[in-house]
Amino acid sequence: MTDLVLPPDTNNLGTMFGGRVMAYVDKIASIAGMRHARRTVVTASTDSFDFLQPIRVGEAIRLEAFVTWTHRTSMEVFVKIETENLMTGEVKLNGTSYLTFVALGDDGRPVPVPPVIPETEEEKWHHATAPLRYEMRQRRREERKMRSSPPLV
Repeated sequence: MTDLVLPPDTNNLGTMFGGRVMAYVDKIASIAGMRHARRTVVTASTDSFDFLQPIRVGEAIRLEAFVTWTHRTSMEVFVKIETENLMTGEVKLNGTSYLTFVALGDDGRPVPVPPVIPETEEEKWHHATAPLRYEMRQRRREERKMRSSPPLV
């Protein structure tokens, strides 16, 4: 997905709103998830998102997403965010993110998704390291549940 960064996309410093970037990330990750599952998907979580450098007005923002790994009804999607200076051709990495999506059936309930078969070296690396990220997400989710529940006395 590629788009031109225009003034309405930016803040008073002429750099792209972070929330706008995050919306692009969620959208392209959703598309990757739907293509993989051939089902409606919903965002279950987004891992930490680090903006490595600003995205400036006049640059092209480029996003690439692919499903890295699946569990039973969920899938992890990796998104890479780059910018391109259209006058010089210079490309910069601006950020990366992992998101988790759940596939839904016609009744709105989670349904199984097909496994990922990684092909490139990059895909194989993301696939091999995904179970560790999955476990970290599960621990984080349990910790948040514990924090949001009042202690039993």
